[in-house]
Amino acid sequence: MDRKRVVVWGTGVVGSMVIAEILEHPVFELVGVGVSRSERAGKDVAELCGLDSPTGIVATTSVEDLIALRPDALVHYGPTAQHADDNIRVMSAFLRAGIDVCSTAMTPWVWPQMKQNPPNWIDPITEACADGGASCFTTGIDPGFANDLFPLTLMGLCGEVTSVRASELLDYTDYEGDYEDEMGIGRPPEFTPLLEIPDLLIMAWGATVPMIAHAAGIELDDITTTWEKWVTPEDRTTAKGVIEAGTVAAIRFTINGIFQGREVISLEHVNRIGLDAAPDWPAGSADDVYRVDIEGSPSISQETAFRFTDGSGRAPAVAGCLATGLRALNAVPAVNDLPPGWVTALDLPLIPGVGTIR
Repeated sequence: MDRKRVVVWGTGVVGSMVIAEILEHPVFELVGVGVSRSERAGKDVAELCGLDSPTGIVATTSVEDLIALRPDALVHYGPTAQHADDNIRVMSAFLRAGIDVCSTAMTPWVWPQMKQNPPNWIDPITEACADGGASCFTTGIDPGFANDLFPLTLMGLCGEVTSVRASELLDYTDYEGDYEDEMGIGRPPEFTPLLEIPDLLIMAWGATVPMIAHAAGIELDDITTTWEKWVTPEDRTTAKGVIEAGTVAAIRFTINGIFQGREVISLEHVNRIGLDAAPDWPAGSADDVYRVDIEGSPSISQETAFRFTDGSGRAPAVAGCLATGLRALNAVPAVNDLPPGWVTALDLPLIPGVGTIR
């Protein structure tokens, strides 16, 4: 395979880790790096990503300069859908220029047909793809391949499926991502986090529910949510500080697809500060896993763990973030071969990871 020339947008946790992988990868060539914050512009990518040796690639905020490099794809690890306008500005510019985009940022785009997607998030990308003859693919762990690729693959081994559940079961003690305002972890129990609001939760993380329904050939009657909180009786120390006694130290939520009066597709999260938190809630057979449970003919259970075994001590949640980013990168050759327009997991062939064994 000819090497794919890629521009990476974003040097946060995911972008930095993926950049390090690209620099050693035989299939991908890093030709440019974009950043949203002006204070990061003008710096060698090595400085931004904690690498030992200079790369000779200087980060820039200029979309125009990056487009002028004519990469095969933009691999976009920008901020979440809370910053939709800026994400759309950047990605639509590349698409209009005929450059495919693979991203983890706008998680509602995992299934663009989801009715919770506002038109002003969808129409500009649809138009940009048409104008430039380019394609736009969004993936991620939540939602993403743990919630679509895994259950859909296993459902293909069944004659009948009564229900399918995809669960994230993680200890956030060493996780440094945002969870206070989003999930309410570390907040008083009466605090209402953003994701406890059903419409926001479905829009943010529920896109794989109607995607799985579509893939199975059914139309859901409704999508519902549940939300539970567990309050810690003692202080708990985390990588981000202390979760004080009397505040929320674990949350459990579900997003449920209803068909003919029953829950048939469920996404579940159990996120804890400490493995002993919320002891009555579901846990994996190992710590920090993604689990799929199918009731059917046959019934199937699968657990997947993401780990670093390089001695770095990085948390499993961070390993999951790297897998999220690499799913977008490894999809580039397949997305390049697809017709213009929106791309979902249902449009992609098997992505075997060309060049990963070396």
